[in-house]
Amino acid sequence: MDTDSAVAPALRATARIDLAALRSNVTALRAHAPGAAFMAVVKADAYGHGMVACARAAQQAGAEWLGAATPQEALALRAAGLGGRVLCWLWTPGGPWQECVEADIDVTVSARWALDEVVAAARAAHRTARVQLKIDAGLGRNGAQPADWPDLTRAARAAERAGAIRVTGVWSHFSCADEPDHPSIARELDVFRTALAQAAEAGLDPEVRHLANSPGTLTLPEAHFDLVRPGVAMYGISPVPQIGGPADFGLRPVMTLAARLASVKRVPGNHGVSYGHMYVTPGETTLALVPLGYGDGVPRHASGSGPVLVAGKWRTVAGRVAMDQFVVDLGGDTAAPGDEAVLFGPGDAGEPTAEDWARACGTIAYEIVTRIGPRVPRVYVGEVA
Repeated sequence: MDTDSAVAPALRATARIDLAALRSNVTALRAHAPGAAFMAVVKADAYGHGMVACARAAQQAGAEWLGAATPQEALALRAAGLGGRVLCWLWTPGGPWQECVEADIDVTVSARWALDEVVAAARAAHRTARVQLKIDAGLGRNGAQPADWPDLTRAARAAERAGAIRVTGVWSHFSCADEPDHPSIARELDVFRTALAQAAEAGLDPEVRHLANSPGTLTLPEAHFDLVRPGVAMYGISPVPQIGGPADFGLRPVMTLAARLASVKRVPGNHGVSYGHMYVTPGETTLALVPLGYGDGVPRHASGSGPVLVAGKWRTVAGRVAMDQFVVDLGGDTAAPGDEAVLFGPGDAGEPTAEDWARACGTIAYEIVTRIGPRVPRVYVGEVA
């Protein structure tokens, strides 16, 4: 067969990623923090959107930094040919410090053991490592405790004087920035400012000081400092839906998740649907099969509640979400195999949004988009030629 003229097979499901929307979101977010540099956080495969393509689009829109959680993610950005500044922060002992030093990646240090390991790696690489120190301002995850911070900053300054490292940043992360009136915000800002003063007393002069994540970027201008680190907001999801949706902040959702119906059939009343028969048809009806399931990242918690646009109307998942598929009841409406079912998108055509799914599942929209798995091809639109 002439493969040049062959028709490409229709895809079971797609996650359409609008890179033009992502670039527009970066522009909008930069306008919220005009005095700060911009770090595009692309961890977890860019919250499920595709790390390399989204990182490239963010840089096209002016992002000076890329943020990755793991060193493996940061190294993958370099392997894909992405330049510019890259920061990674989630380290365990014995990690690929030397590889990151050699790839000009800024690495985060939250404790003396990590400082010792990066200093050894820098000496082995015969290069100066770029290091950012993290203070635990109150989140209780990574970062040095305030009691340990003076010792860490003095040790870092000693390593800097010896030429092993250059401290390029001091940073932390809010615990409750998505609740703008939460009392922890003021406390954590105070801890961070004290940590900056102590770093200066130790002789450190970091290039960037940063604290603001997506909600901090949008609602806490006093936390912008030298750099902001939007994550989920860059993908068009509001981090503070109780205050406003994406459009209220000039943002547009980037991902649209859709599938083609695998089956449409009439069934009689009192017909059980999916495992456990938690849904039984109330009368003769039409059932449509959507070929996506928890193996693709559709939450099983969406059983009986997840919204889907099929045949021009919102439907609800009928019965349990299975590994590869779920059912919707069309009632008296009709559809055909191959017709599109839209789980979520920007909402322009009446489809649900990721926030609608989050409410249906009792979670946050961050999780809804991030968990969409690799069985669902990412199809990119809006790329720059």
